Parts: sequence; C-alpha cells; structure tokens
Amino acid sequence: MRFLSLVAATYFMVSGGPYGIEDILGNAGYGKALLLLIVVPLIWSLPTSLMVGELASALPRDGGYYWWVQRSLGGFWGFQEAWLSLASSIFDMAIYPTISVLYLTRLAPAWTAGHYGTMWALAIMAVCAAWNLGGAKAVGEGSVGMFCLLISPFAVLVALGVWKGFFLHAAGGGLAALSRPVGAPALSGAVLVCLWNYMGWDNASTVAQEVENPQRNYPRAMLAATALVTLTYVLPLGAVAVTGMPADALSTGAWTDAAKLIGGPGILGTGLALAVVIGGILTGVGMFNALVMSYSRVPAALAEEGLLPAVLMRKTRAEVPWVSVVLCCMAWALALRLSFERLISIDLVLYGGALLLEFVSLVVLRVREPGLKRPFRVPGGVGGTIAIGVGPAALIVYALWAARDEHVAGIPSLLFATLVALAGALIYALALRGRRPALDPRMTQTAPE
Repeated sequence: MRFLSLVAATYFMVSGGPYGIEDILGNAGYGKALLLLIVVPLIWSLPTSLMVGELASALPRDGGYYWWVQRSLGGFWGFQEAWLSLASSIFDMAIYPTISVLYLTRLAPAWTAGHYGTMWALAIMAVCAAWNLGGAKAVGEGSVGMFCLLISPFAVLVALGVWKGFFLHAAGGGLAALSRPVGAPALSGAVLVCLWNYMGWDNASTVAQEVENPQRNYPRAMLAATALVTLTYVLPLGAVAVTGMPADALSTGAWTDAAKLIGGPGILGTGLALAVVIGGILTGVGMFNALVMSYSRVPAALAEEGLLPAVLMRKTRAEVPWVSVVLCCMAWALALRLSFERLISIDLVLYGGALLLEFVSLVVLRVREPGLKRPFRVPGGVGGTIAIGVGPAALIVYALWAARDEHVAGIPSLLFATLVALAGALIYALALRGRRPALDPRMTQTAPE
C-alpha cells in the first residue's frame, strides 16, 4: 500500500464516514456535539496516532501491536494484546455488514425481509474475504475509491446546508441553532458514542510489512487520517445545524432524512437522499473490508510464535494469510445471529485495555531500547511518551464509569467484558502447553493460483 491507500484504509478502520455520529446529537445538541467532535480527537485520536506513528515506523512488521507489546513486555502480555483485540472484534465486526443491510432496506425493503437480510450480510462477508485475498494493495486502493463515493453526497450536503443556513436564512438556522437545547440531554452518552466513533487507529499497524516505506508513511498517514475523520464528522454536522433542523430529529440512520430536507422536495433532494443511502451501504462494506485485512494478520503473527497452528501462516502470492482470513470471517459470520446489541462498554473494556498496553509499550521501549532506530519520534523524550497516554487513559476510565449501568446476558456489561478479558490468561496457558517452536514466516506455504 502506498500513502493514500494507507490513509483511506485507516479511515475505514476508524470511521467509515459521518454515519454513526447522529446519536451524539440527541444526547448533547449541536453545539456540544460539535465541541466533542473537535476536542476528543485532540486528547484521544492525536495521541494515539503519534504512538502508532512511532511504533509502526520503528517496528514495521505484520501483526503490528502484538509485536510491540511482545517485545516490550514479554510473551504473556503480547498474547493478551492479541486476545483483547480479537475478542473485541467478535462484538464489532458483525455490525458492519448489518449497517450495509439496514441501508439496503431503505432502497428495497423486500430484498432484506426475513432471512434475506442475513444472506446479504453473509454475501458481503464473502465478497470482502475474496477481496482481501488480492492483497493489501487491492484493499487500500478499493478504500480510496469507496471513500470518494461515500463522501461525495456529504460534500453536496455541506454546500447546500451552508447556503440555506447563511444565505437563504432558513428558519431557526444560522449560528443560533448551535445553542438550542435538546429535550433529554445526556452528556455521558454523547461522550461514549464519540469515543466509539474515534476508535481503531492502531488497526492499520498490523499490515506494516505490506506498506510502501512504512517508516515514512505511517506517521504521515496517521496524522492525515485523524484530520480527515474529524473533518468528515464536523462539516456535515455543522451544515445540518445551520439549516435549523432539530437535533432530536437526527437519530441513527437519519442522514437520509437530512438529505431530503436540505435538498428540497424535488429531484435534487431525492437524488441526494439516494446517494446517502448508497454511501451507507458502502460504509459497512468498506469498514468490514479494511478490518478483515487488519485483524487477520494477528492470528498469523501468533502462529509465527508457535502459539497457534502453523496452518494460519499460509499465504497467497500476494502475501495474504488466507487461512487466517477465512477462519476470521467464519467466526464473525457466526456472530451475526447473536442477540447481543452493540454495547459500547464492551468495546471500551477490551479495546481500551489493548490500547493502554500499547501506550505502556511505547514508554518501556523508550527506556529499555533508547538506541532503537525511530524514523519518527513522539516529541518530549520519555516524559512526552508518558504525557500523551494520559488523555486516552482518562477518557477510558470516564467512559467505563459512564457505562456502569449497561447490562448484557443478565450481568453488568463491564463485568461481562472483564471476564472475557481475563479469559485471555487461561487461553495463553493452554497455548503454551501445545506450543511448538516458532517458525520462519518465509518458510510457509503459498496457496495455489
């Protein structure tokens, strides 16, 4: 992957467009929602991007964050890093094909009725698995194309919204709309949704060996993607705000309604709404596709260490661990029918734990290996590496406190996620019992054409 492909793939691993930020509005209103979307990247996304930029450029190896933690903290914690990431994916990955199906329902409800919706979701998973077998370059270039397609209607929406709000003086619009309160404010809920929409910056690290000049491109791509994600959240939301559309009306999936309102009753409004729906379908496909590329490298890295079966190291001629891709997609397909709702607290325990291990690894490697070649460095020495982890850690602690009342399977969701995390220690012990000598990945078999 080249620079633009890495930026686009990272974008889909984190965001996938403005879809998903609507619920921030119902909890916070336009003014506070925009403030959150601007401030959170500064204390969450930017520090994480700097951390990924240094570690990915210093240790550019497929498996990314697993190798960082393994090298700095040892095999046990490296395995926990991989386990936390893969466990969180079970609660994450099934949602993205479902998003595509939900937007497809808006186009043709009969196509997704009953079991047809599940069949469409499985078809999306199969297409993305096949797409991934073409290699990181194919996924990255596809991400660039999908980004352009899904963001195009929002560029039109932003232009029309600003025109109506400031030049046509829409009723209730302009800057005054930013201070209008909502009926049932809940700032904690808004923060949780905002954090979820800014999660996943480290996922791009797992394909480092498949990136052109990773020492140079990772730091640049992380910073560029941070800016891009923030802009594609803030600008559409701000444009809708100045039109005077009530914040309570913009719930999940309501970008279509906003497009109709801003575009007007004629062909422009209808066409813009249709384009937004198509963009929603592409969002689910793009996010699932990019994350398959990311997560599938982790089991292959564990196999290199002898902790998983060697078959997971088998690669195609495009250097894709195809067995790992297939098995991961099968696991996510099984999760499609689970009754669990998306609970942000589960993600925050599992992903947050993995992220904190990465920040600890950043500091430990600075102390233990000061001579390690680092093409990009977090400024400020060891103190700087400690300082940039404070903001993300504080936000994780706050988010866990805010989600303390959520439940899943009849027990508190935080306890449920904690039990899943603790299971990693048991699984590591079992993996050690059957461990074989680490293998050289260059000796793995290649799949036939």
